[in-house]
Amino acid sequence: MSRYTGPRARHCRRFGVNIYGSDKYDKILAKRNYPAGMHGKNAFGKKTEYRKQLDEKQKARFMYGISEKQFRLYYQKADRSTAVTSEELLRLLERRLDNVMFRAGFAITRAQARQMVSHGLLMLNGRRVTIPSIQVKVGDKIEVRAKSASSPLFEELKSGKNKFNPARWLKVETKNLNVEVLELPQEEDLEKSIERHLIIEFYSKS
Repeated sequence: MSRYTGPRARHCRRFGVNIYGSDKYDKILAKRNYPAGMHGKNAFGKKTEYRKQLDEKQKARFMYGISEKQFRLYYQKADRSTAVTSEELLRLLERRLDNVMFRAGFAITRAQARQMVSHGLLMLNGRRVTIPSIQVKVGDKIEVRAKSASSPLFEELKSGKNKFNPARWLKVETKNLNVEVLELPQEEDLEKSIERHLIIEFYSKS
């Protein structure tokens, strides 16, 4: 299954939470916080345990913008680790370069951050990168390329008009357009809207 590129508001309504980050989805949910379709208002009360597990897995997958194949690989890697599987799964997702730029406040959505990386606008430890799924590590330094720093998006960041609280585990210098990974995300830093145990239950049965 490939990465989803369809109507995102439908997903936010299906899961009852803004999984993409843009304010416009908060406005949509404020008006219609139930799934789209003829049975939308009654849909939340009809879920089996399997459907809950499936939906939670899909919610996380769509939130981070990755394919089913990629997501399963992350689960398998987390399952092989010595850490708690559910925590390690989300930690791996949080350590993606595109997510780091989203958490740093350089992009409004993860999709925008993914484009930022894939279009070659960033440098990782002094080298140009174009792979959004790169896993960052402690001490990594990310900066906007000099050729890209004058774009309207980054000019707004440098001006300080874009008010955003970056993730605790990142050091962000908006004036210099750079980010440093101070530590790996801990349990308290992981996405709160995802019920991790349901994802683990889903894959443990498949």
